[in-house]
Amino acid sequence: MTTKENQIERDLLSKLADLKYSLRPDIHDRATLEANFREKFQALNRVTLTDGEFQRLLDEIVSPDVFTAAQTLRHRNAFTRDDGTPLNYTLVNIGDWCKNSFEVVSQLRINTDYSHHRYDVILLINGVPVAQIELKTLGINPRRAIEQIVEYKNDPGNGYTRTLLCFVQLFIVSNRTDTWYFANNNARHFSFNADEQFLPIYQYAAPDNAKIGGLDRFADAFLAKCTLGQMISRYMVLVASEQKLLMMRPYQIYAVRNIVECIEKKLGNGYIWHTTGSGKTLTSFKAATLLKANPDIEKCLFVVDRKDLDRQTREEFNRFQEGCVEENTNTGTWNDMVLHTQSFAGILDTVCPKLVAAACQIN
Repeated sequence: MTTKENQIERDLLSKLADLKYSLRPDIHDRATLEANFREKFQALNRVTLTDGEFQRLLDEIVSPDVFTAAQTLRHRNAFTRDDGTPLNYTLVNIGDWCKNSFEVVSQLRINTDYSHHRYDVILLINGVPVAQIELKTLGINPRRAIEQIVEYKNDPGNGYTRTLLCFVQLFIVSNRTDTWYFANNNARHFSFNADEQFLPIYQYAAPDNAKIGGLDRFADAFLAKCTLGQMISRYMVLVASEQKLLMMRPYQIYAVRNIVECIEKKLGNGYIWHTTGSGKTLTSFKAATLLKANPDIEKCLFVVDRKDLDRQTREEFNRFQEGCVEENTNTGTWNDMVLHTQSFAGILDTVCPKLVAAACQIN
């Protein structure tokens, strides 16, 4: 590692400390990573595991399947203790991700039977590695860091398949001036294509869509503790039909955030305008799933103006989450998410008193 790269890492650690992350220089290998996770797991779930129980827990949750690990991270799970009693647990505080512990580890070395890798910076939420940051010297294209991550993941027996690193949700690469991020995925969604472009990768942006390339500004905008928790819990989509993790684009994140805020604060109606191919369906899907968690909202209603758009939207919604939406042509019967293709004016006459219009796209 060059002096310049060392300095970039030290500056990042200092920035993360300013953002109230706990620096953990004592976590430097697999054993210390697992010991810290055990401590956080037991405190969160108010349980003390025996050594045998903890090893069985690790055997159950560590998975080479990125999609399975992502589901385990986000849901309540079940474990049977040695005495036969059940333990329902979560790996993190899924009710309020901002209330988890946030830690940072640098130069973590993970040795498996076949791989001996060292990782620049790892971010932990409640002891679970959720984001990996790879740094390169000033002037080196961050693409080299992306290639390195792909190479690491292609090694037989690598740490991403055999250790707690299976829970990494996001990769971040930077040479200080240019910073990019992308979602972790299984091999078929995690490679370079024929044009030698790695897709999809993102640069974060401000609300006015101005790119945030510098690592220091990126840390302020994206890596603040609560923001990182929300990026993982609220603005990533697990596409069930493809077993794929999908990160929303920055403008989609701001759109969803504004829709939810507008409704929760009762600020009145509004609209979101996005161009063709910009991901309007995903934006509306994510907004609906977040609004469903609001106890003051009974139904999320989607109104479209023609049947082909109805079919297209319904197929896309069910691609993101199987069985989450169905067509309904009877205004007297509503499910949690409903697509309706009948008279637009008639629908408004029927449901307008209860309808909150988040967005309307007329082509």
